[in-house]
Amino acid sequence: MLLFDMDGTLIDSNRVWKNVDREFLERRGLPYTRAYYQGVAHTIFPLAAKFTKEFCHLEESEDAIMAEWMELAGDLYSHVSIKPGVRAYLRQCKAEGRQMAVVTSSIPQHCHTALRHLDLERYFERIVFAQTLGIEKRDAALWLHAAKECGVRPEDCTIFDDSIASCRGARSARMRVVGVYDNFFAADEKEMRGFCDVYISSFEELLLPERSKIGGQKN
Repeated sequence: MLLFDMDGTLIDSNRVWKNVDREFLERRGLPYTRAYYQGVAHTIFPLAAKFTKEFCHLEESEDAIMAEWMELAGDLYSHVSIKPGVRAYLRQCKAEGRQMAVVTSSIPQHCHTALRHLDLERYFERIVFAQTLGIEKRDAALWLHAAKECGVRPEDCTIFDDSIASCRGARSARMRVVGVYDNFFAADEKEMRGFCDVYISSFEELLLPERSKIGGQKN
């Protein structure tokens, strides 16, 4: 079974949230720092809002923070672009009979908007939303739930993700891990290369014959 993260892995959307975060902080005269982005990146929306409220010492409620983020993000997911090689790789895997699903921290509304806009939904049997479950992707419990929901053993799953925290969570659930480069997490590339079973700079690399069978055939 192949499990794909969405933001930063299938689609080039991390920049959307970077811009949202910068604007949100600028409105309050606060700097956008590495410590901040590490606290909010690839976590579920409610926990990101909780972190932001505490980290920035804000008076606004967590609901108000999330509402402002949604307003700032607007309809950007209707225009987001697919990352190089993704469509060809998904088409190849589908033709080979591989089972595929999305496991994402993204807001369900944004996820569906992006996948429909890019005509990618048809490649996946299901979408597992970390936010709906209330579990972060750094937690093995999320990945164990995803495997159970997909009807497969965790050890028969290969995940594709651009976040080292998510990769660690999946590995602790006994899954095989493919790290995917994204400029948003460029500082983690060395650590990702040392940790992941396979690391790719682009899905175009997986279209090469010697690397096309990552994750097995029909798991």
